[in-house]
Formats: sequence, C-alpha cells, structure tokens
Amino acid sequence: MLAREEYVEQAHLFRTLGERLPENLPMQELLGQVKQELLSTTRLPMAVDFLLAELRHAGTISTAMARLGHYFTPFQTYVIQEAELERGRFDMRIALAILHHEADLRSKDPPRPTLFMYQFECLCRNRLRYDPGLTAMSKDPMFNEDWRSWILVVRAQIGLIDFADMIYVRSEYYLMQRSRPGEPVAEPEAAVLFGEKEGKIAWANRRKDPLYLFAALQRQLGYPAVPRPKRPDESRNLLPLLLVRMDRVETRLKMLEEEGRRGAVDLTKFYGPDTKLPAVPPPDDLMLGPG
Repeated sequence: MLAREEYVEQAHLFRTLGERLPENLPMQELLGQVKQELLSTTRLPMAVDFLLAELRHAGTISTAMARLGHYFTPFQTYVIQEAELERGRFDMRIALAILHHEADLRSKDPPRPTLFMYQFECLCRNRLRYDPGLTAMSKDPMFNEDWRSWILVVRAQIGLIDFADMIYVRSEYYLMQRSRPGEPVAEPEAAVLFGEKEGKIAWANRRKDPLYLFAALQRQLGYPAVPRPKRPDESRNLLPLLLVRMDRVETRLKMLEEEGRRGAVDLTKFYGPDTKLPAVPPPDDLMLGPG
C-alpha cells in the first residue's frame, strides 16, 4: 500500500491525461507536461520518467506499469493494457477515467467491499475479460488472503452461479438468516466478507442483472459509481449539415424559377466545360421515322 499523497497524485495524473487526450497531442508530450505538475516529494515523477522511456522504446505504457508492480497495482496495469489493444474497443479515455476514480477512492482508504465492487463493475460495464481482470484484482495489496481466495472462486464460477448469490452467502445477513430466533448467530463456514446491508441488497437482486445490484448499492450505501462513456456531441455537426441542406434547397428553387420563366431547364450549366452533349435528331425525323 502507498501513502495517501501518492494516490492523490495518481488521481491527478490520470484525470489530467484524460482531459487533454481530446487535444490530439502525443501521449509522450502529455506525460511530459503532467510530470511538471506532480509533487516532487512523491515517487510518481520517477514512475512517469520510466513510463516515458518505455513509451519511446515499445510504444506502450502498460508494459512499464507491469514492471513497476511495487507502485502500480495489477488492476491498473490490466485496464491500460486493455485500452492499448489494437483489436479492442475499450477507449483510453474511459480507462483513464476509471483509474482516476479508483486512485481517488484509494486515497480515502475505502473498505474492501467498496473497492471490490468498483473494480468488478468496471469489468462488467466495459465488457472486459473476467479471467485476467479478476486475476489482477486478486493480486491487489488491498485484499487479504480471504479476499484473494474468494476472488479466485468468483473467477472460476462467474457465469455458472449467480453473482448476487456469491455475495449473499459471504455476508452477515446470510448467517442471521440461518440462525433461529433467540439463538446465537451460527458460526460461519467461511470468512464473512460483506456486511448485513450488502447481504440484504444481494438477496433482493438474486436472478437479476448484476447492474441492478450495483445501482442498488450506490443508492442505498453510497458505493462509488463507475465512469461511463459519454455520447458524442452531435450539435457540432448540425450547422454544417444545415448549410448543406440550405444550399440544396436554394438550387432547387432556382431550377423551379428558371423553369417557370423559360418553360424548360437549361441543363448545360450542370455539365463540365469539356463535356460534349449528345446529338439530338430534329422532331420531324423522330415523327416520320426511316424511309
């Protein structure tokens, strides 16, 4: 685990990169700019230097983050790795927004269930691969041995067993449901990872889309929301399209006015200067025919 100021600077790094990416500047230049803004008392400027060196050498930063496993978590490395895949559809701006919110969450020393649900929702909403994603989550230093073993169980059983059921059986609410009224709470067969309220919400969302579970946790318990891709602003294209349509309408009106004045439309102006028009026989020849 890093000090709080390290996570604060990481959040600033990822947020600033995400905000400046639409300016179409090279990633090398963006990293060099943000490095000047970081606190020199943290280790992040040295990490950025290593990212820049790897970016110039290999063209990626996920490989450098993987080699800095003592500073960047495996989940952070995995998110950037998915964004750098050429065949993938995961946008780098969404990846940086995810890491920005995650670093900000880590700076507040969140409970383990909060961090797990945030990371798992990132995998679900962005359709990232569960096997490498959950493996990276299990290696996070925030989780103890009980959490690591359970995350690997989730990786093996996801898609076979309902996710809400897996949370419910590891909650305090499950133990309370098993105990009879007036008797002490039964001893857990495995480590309890979630509280009573999380267990209730998981029980209420069994056999439903996991996104409903995430939304209920955010509503009821204040769990952090995951960044979502923004729809492109189509208002910028409205004026050019409107001008093109106005030009077409004006052209049609001029053709109608010309037809009304002359009784016919002069098509010669729609041809190029070197275009040869086909010869048209006189009307008498057309009426009489050959012979």
